[in-house]
Amino acid sequence: MNFSDNYNGWLNDNRLSGEAKAELESIKDNKKEIEYRFGAELEFGTAGMRGIIGYGTNMMNVYTVRRATAGLAEFIKSTGEAACARGVVISYDTRLKSDEFAASAAEVLAANGIKVYLFDEVHPVPMLSFAVRRLNAVAGIMITASHNPKQYNGYKVYGEDGAQMSPEDTAAVVGFIQEHTDYLGTPVPTDAQRKKLIRSVPSSVDKKYYKELKKLALSKRAVKACGKDLKLVYTPVHGSGYIPVTTILKKIGIKATVVEAQTKKDTDFSTVEVPNPEYKETLSMGIALAQKIGATVVFGTDPDSDRLGVAVKNGAGEFEALSGNQVGILLLDYILTRLKDEDALPKNAAVVKSFVTTGMAKAMCRQFGVELFEVPVGFKFIGEKIKLWERDRSHNFVFGFEESCGYLRGTHARDKDAVVASMLCAEMVCYYASLNKTVYQRLTEIYDTYGYVLDCNVSIPFSGLNAMSEMNAVVDGLKTNPVKKFDIYDVVAVRDYSKNVKIDVATGATSEIGSPLTNCVYYELENGSFICVRPSGTEPKLKIYYSVKAHHKPDAEAALEKMKAAVNALIK
Repeated sequence: MNFSDNYNGWLNDNRLSGEAKAELESIKDNKKEIEYRFGAELEFGTAGMRGIIGYGTNMMNVYTVRRATAGLAEFIKSTGEAACARGVVISYDTRLKSDEFAASAAEVLAANGIKVYLFDEVHPVPMLSFAVRRLNAVAGIMITASHNPKQYNGYKVYGEDGAQMSPEDTAAVVGFIQEHTDYLGTPVPTDAQRKKLIRSVPSSVDKKYYKELKKLALSKRAVKACGKDLKLVYTPVHGSGYIPVTTILKKIGIKATVVEAQTKKDTDFSTVEVPNPEYKETLSMGIALAQKIGATVVFGTDPDSDRLGVAVKNGAGEFEALSGNQVGILLLDYILTRLKDEDALPKNAAVVKSFVTTGMAKAMCRQFGVELFEVPVGFKFIGEKIKLWERDRSHNFVFGFEESCGYLRGTHARDKDAVVASMLCAEMVCYYASLNKTVYQRLTEIYDTYGYVLDCNVSIPFSGLNAMSEMNAVVDGLKTNPVKKFDIYDVVAVRDYSKNVKIDVATGATSEIGSPLTNCVYYELENGSFICVRPSGTEPKLKIYYSVKAHHKPDAEAALEKMKAAVNALIK
């Protein structure tokens, strides 16, 4: 069936809602729009599905959500009655239609005889992950598009361990989803099923979550000394982080000044261009407030509160937005320093990062005698390490982070947790204040100790139905085009993650990487620098990562520009 037939099939189906019918009728003369909406199905990958809100098979709407949930329900039922009785936890953020999609997913599960725990109010990703574990549920659903623009929403599925569902289980779910060809025909629960199977998440779950986070505090003495008078600014950017972040800060004794205009739930995120706290522009209202009250640090969380963005006042008195890598090394340094100071660094301590995250972590972990592990992009792989170590007791998880502003301390959740990261960030400001030092000064000291590393990633946007295949084609092309040098840097080795092999450039010898397969090319450069190219798994962007090691910042910046030019010439 072609896209035109699909479009007409939906438009003429009497089960279609009035809202959907009106929206589809409004595009009847727009062939390009009809093709985009009905020329493909919204892909359900290892990160769930994410797309522009609207009606059509390639869009985020109540029908694509119900179809995906029907497939998940079939998967759960295939594992036995006990799984159905354990149930599924559902949460959602402040995005447009998030609450509607969450309720629709709950109804489909109930209609399939599966218990549902539905949050009564917006809750962030980490609290969903925690609730899955706390309630012994078999799975979790989070309705969110994370830091994407306001036009997007998404659907993430979690396994019983609280981490995003494994690739193997996701493949099984996709198989069941594909069996549901009638988008408008998913089952509806009876009143009895609704009453019996859909229940609210107990309030005790929130209390237990905060209790677990309080255990992770590292500088109680410093917080007691200056927490109440701390000049610190926080913004939830209209997202789900407002209540949990301010709650945990209050519980540990820190008073942050909040950007009141951005505490309101706003599906348009009207005070920012994009609700991504990684960008300085997104934190601009917080920075203005910080300048007014004399604060030196501003931090913010994204709509589902799994990412933390930070801006700090530098030596010249101007605010700089730190990269996810910089926040990561600050938190890593702070956590390891405080644990060592308190003689609480566990035996066989381990840190986990994605392989595109700063190479600086290696030297830092070596200094503290902590083992560092690298995993593919996707926090679920960090969660898998935690799960493995809980089983074999070989290592003790201390900290996990990704360059995309994702951090986790503790094992209460198995995904990025901007709530605990916010707590640690605020506590870190207190700690350095007690030493008459700023966070920026500590960052400078870290560079002085380990050498300067400039980490940068560039996103090249793609569009249209063939965006993913076009991005993959660029990466595939690099595999057939051997490169021995990127301007001033020699290539030492090339990792092809799609084949799980590493090739030594000098000898041609190959070895296994020991990593799950993903379409990615990674160039190991001399002196520990690297370049990595991969398609994003959550949005139509080709991601290019640079990690440049040099003696000083100007040297690194000059080298980065040369490396960028060399990469651009290669992929064009």
